[in-house]
Amino acid sequence: MTTPELPGEGSQQNSPYPPQQSFSAHPGHGTSTQTLPPETLKRKKQSNVVGLIALITAVLGFIFACIPGALIVGWILLPVAFILGLVSLFLKGKSKWMGITALILSIVGTIVGVVVFTTVVADSFEESFGSGDTKVVEPSENAVADNGEAEEGAADEAGTRANPYAIGSVIESDDWRIVVNSVALAATDQVVSANEFNEPPADGSEYMLVNYSATYLGDDPAGQIPAFVTVEYVTADGTTVNSFDKAVVPPEAIDTTGTLYTDGTTTGNAVFEVPSATAGQGVLAIRPGMLNDKVFVAVQ
Repeated sequence: MTTPELPGEGSQQNSPYPPQQSFSAHPGHGTSTQTLPPETLKRKKQSNVVGLIALITAVLGFIFACIPGALIVGWILLPVAFILGLVSLFLKGKSKWMGITALILSIVGTIVGVVVFTTVVADSFEESFGSGDTKVVEPSENAVADNGEAEEGAADEAGTRANPYAIGSVIESDDWRIVVNSVALAATDQVVSANEFNEPPADGSEYMLVNYSATYLGDDPAGQIPAFVTVEYVTADGTTVNSFDKAVVPPEAIDTTGTLYTDGTTTGNAVFEVPSATAGQGVLAIRPGMLNDKVFVAVQ
């Protein structure tokens, strides 16, 4: 009979748990976290080259956007500054203030550029076509009403269809002076005989000749053509008649396509086909420039 051995000093027993090992702390291998000095972090946040470039670009773009002759340069630089400023905000550990400033400047500069561009365009239109103010000086014999007193409200109504200016009135804008020299009613025979291709007017109508002068008062060194000066006939029932409505050539036709320079004048006739029964009851509508006020002149 065998007696089981009891565990002794010489016996070995496997343990279900691994033996614990002790670790000694060694310098440089600890678990503690080492933090950088505040001076180092501050120095890294200040280094943002992209933000600096964005800021410089935005400043230059803003300056050029304020100069009418260099608007295009500003419009190129400002979008570039906006993109660079936006990119600089996503750079980790970098200073953000330059990128934010660049974004603000690029937006404000774009608004300023739009305002400057609008002003330049408006000034160009005004210089090319004149301002909206139309000044009229009537012949001296028509300037004073009966008994030497002007009727109340007559000045406000002058130049309307109901109270047109007299023939010979001087109509001026900043760039043009228009004077209706004469109006010839019942000028059918004169017009038809002026050119072999001129056809007679329609039944119940007649030709009317309007002689007027157009003088260029502007200072454009390239000159201007009086094509934007309009002279129309308005019938008694309110219908507008243009000189080009009927393909006829008037005698001594006015030249509206030749270039005029400062103080240059062109004079000639324009022909209108008007109703015979009410020809003298209509008025002339004259506009001394595309953007100028329209005034009315009597035909007799």
